[in-house]
Amino acid sequence: MKKILVYSHDTYGLGNIRRMLSVVEHLVKKDPEVCALILSGSPMMQAFRLSPRIDYIKLPCLTRAENGDYESKYLDVEYEKIITMRADLILNTLLNFEPDLLLVDKKPLGVQNEIAPALDVIGRRANRPRVVLVTREILDGPEVTKDVWERNDYHGAIEEHYDSVLVLGPKNVFDMAEEYDFPTSTRHKIRYCGYIAKEQPVRAVADVREELNAGELPIVLLTPGGGRDGIHMLGLGLHTLLPDCQRGKIHLVAVLGPEMEAEQREDLHRVGRGVPNLTLIDFTNDMMSYMAAANAVVAMAGYNTVTELLSLGVPGVLVPRTSPSQEQWIRATRLEQLGAFNVIHPDQYSAATLRTALDTTLAKSKQSNAAVQLDMNALDTVHDYVQELLTEHDSGGWKKLRLQNVTEFERPHADIPRKPLTLAVPLSGAKS
Repeated sequence: MKKILVYSHDTYGLGNIRRMLSVVEHLVKKDPEVCALILSGSPMMQAFRLSPRIDYIKLPCLTRAENGDYESKYLDVEYEKIITMRADLILNTLLNFEPDLLLVDKKPLGVQNEIAPALDVIGRRANRPRVVLVTREILDGPEVTKDVWERNDYHGAIEEHYDSVLVLGPKNVFDMAEEYDFPTSTRHKIRYCGYIAKEQPVRAVADVREELNAGELPIVLLTPGGGRDGIHMLGLGLHTLLPDCQRGKIHLVAVLGPEMEAEQREDLHRVGRGVPNLTLIDFTNDMMSYMAAANAVVAMAGYNTVTELLSLGVPGVLVPRTSPSQEQWIRATRLEQLGAFNVIHPDQYSAATLRTALDTTLAKSKQSNAAVQLDMNALDTVHDYVQELLTEHDSGGWKKLRLQNVTEFERPHADIPRKPLTLAVPLSGAKS
């Protein structure tokens, strides 16, 4: 059995963990000789249905403040101590799980360099596991991203520790290496894999329409993704479209998202109570079925939402966020240029602009953006490359790890007191 260890820091929303789960589920589904263990800080891990041969270890949650900095989400513990705890869990998991492949999500050194000790251990092995960075196609605006990568020496980390960088996006939408001015050492390791094509809906359109009691009305789906930062988009959209529900012009489905604040959720339910042709859903594991049944979708421009719409060909109005990252705005405008979506800048988002964009979108036929020429074969491309790496790797190499080489490590952040970390490393056939 080949073992894959996945690190996904996931501090904000559901985007990172959903993207990495899609990759891992596909790898395990395609190869019965592969199992995977996920290290994740997502507070929603327990909400996902995992396939056999996939398990997870929950890291203490972090969240991102308005200024973009990280902090502890739930525990009244100093941020530095939370990072130390997470780093220790990551390292000990690596030593005990003994993976053949490590997949790292987006950040080459993790949050606050928390996977640096694990990467150091891997570098000391005679037959090290393969290490691959998996990233979405757009990180942030070019200047911000270049500054972050240079300041954290991510290119140095990739040169020293990584076998490859897999970009989950088409080069013709965003050429990461060119846009971010990557050095030659990183460019040589990049593979553009295309977008992730989502699995087809679980339920038929007719079944969803019957559940909603939508009759012959066009269905408009309103979704802010995880719901943490989409309250303005959702609230304005709901107030704008409620009169259309009351007049019997549309059936509106609003999925609020699992990370919406309880008070905001209650306010929206209060506004929608008793309104005909309106369905409010707090959270669903079957978003694809609702999207497929919709005649138009109004959404933000997160990676997963956009790839779901592209996979189904459903026309949409995108209202991307522009802070604290430019990622969604860049993605939305690039795809608008290719004819896939209508886009409204959040500063111009109003009842008038929403109605105009939605009228245009509803006039389009379903599958209208299916003709946009985009590579949607990321999962198969990643699988083929991972198979090459796993075939090359000799899993017996873990027995060659010498105990004295891994007894002491510096903590992953300069502000954390540097004290020796003593590890008991179980070796095959020997007492630790």
